[in-house]
Amino acid sequence: MTWQLVITKYILGVAGLLFANNVFAANLTLNFVDQYGAPLSNTVVEHVNANSVTTQDNLSILEMDQVDKQFSPVLLIAQQGQQVNFPNSDNIRHHVYSFSPTKPFQLKLYSGQPEKPITFDNEGIVVLGCNIHDSMVGYIYVSKNKHVYQSDEQGRIELKNVTLPVQLSAWNPLQKATLEEKKIISLAINTPNNIQLSLQTADPAPRNTFGNKFKGRND
Repeated sequence: MTWQLVITKYILGVAGLLFANNVFAANLTLNFVDQYGAPLSNTVVEHVNANSVTTQDNLSILEMDQVDKQFSPVLLIAQQGQQVNFPNSDNIRHHVYSFSPTKPFQLKLYSGQPEKPITFDNEGIVVLGCNIHDSMVGYIYVSKNKHVYQSDEQGRIELKNVTLPVQLSAWNPLQKATLEEKKIISLAINTPNNIQLSLQTADPAPRNTFGNKFKGRND
């Protein structure tokens, strides 16, 4: 099944013309929808070749909760080197872990607060699961720079004072392509307001995220 990512770009204002090569600073609103025109939430957009690398000093501890046998939020954006706490707010125990190369780890069967947060040192995508509840799947997107954004429930991302032209990457946890693949988007001052790109998303059947090793060692 093919999904389409439609980015509707509104130039809200031009901050100025830089030098003589059509470089502008502008505010942009990006709207992501699926092939039916429904808003596509949890799409992550990141600046390509951004120079603003996040320093690992004074990064706050993020939280990936477990509520009603689901990860909350389903998608969390973290900076490289940032720590994530995994509280269990359910009245049952969970066994949280990931086989993702970006950060393999496990928090064995527990309730309440785990002993300590997990540090995510490497850039990439981390897929979370629970050994007890197969329906629990969550994602942590680890970025090495500060220019990373997540679409809201209306599929909207607002970018402030963006220098055009610019290259962005787009990623969604439902894409059919490999989870690590990111779609490159090029935006310029003369780009049409309606920009249509095609992305592959998951088939109606749930993705077998962890394969055979999900249950093989942890029953």
